[in-house]
Amino acid sequence: MLLAKYQDILIEAGCDEAGRGCLAGPVFAAAVIFPKDFGHEILTDSKQLSATQRTELRSIIEMEALAYAVASVSPQEIDRINIHNASYLAMHRALDTLSLKAEYILVDGNRFIPYQQTPHCCIIKGDGKYLSIAAASILAKTYRDEYMEKLAEEFPQYGWCQNKGYPTIQHRSAIMLNGLTHHHRRTFRVTDPQLKLF
Repeated sequence: MLLAKYQDILIEAGCDEAGRGCLAGPVFAAAVIFPKDFGHEILTDSKQLSATQRTELRSIIEMEALAYAVASVSPQEIDRINIHNASYLAMHRALDTLSLKAEYILVDGNRFIPYQQTPHCCIIKGDGKYLSIAAASILAKTYRDEYMEKLAEEFPQYGWCQNKGYPTIQHRSAIMLNGLTHHHRRTFRVTDPQLKLF
């Protein structure tokens, strides 16, 4: 089972993002604060779970968390400030809207732009170590997947129901054939799937 807390004194929020490497759609981030005694056997990094498990766990997270929030940064903002800054901005926006103020922040990864005066700790592969970060990864992933599936109704030719905006062969081929939409990130390079790398 993953760890419940990094420290025991301050109110701790776990943060993670989803959609960083996508060619289309916003980047999403979530922040989650659990009770100190929260535990769950299956809750782990969203990438290790099936879509069904993520959906089931999302309901549990939203019911059991003391506070949670999900936020996004648009493709236009990503193009303007770059994906790294956009990922941190999405986390900041999630932290902004928490109903309970975080006094300490756990972030998945090795970098973070400080949020206000709140102390933080970056944890590499933190979504596989701490429950709050894992929960944030699940919320960010499920909310983003739902968003991309809704966009796919308007733009079915890009296969966003399957690829969620990631640079799959299907998605890149569709871009080569149909061009970019206003949901695509213009600063991201799209390579032709026909090209072979030697």
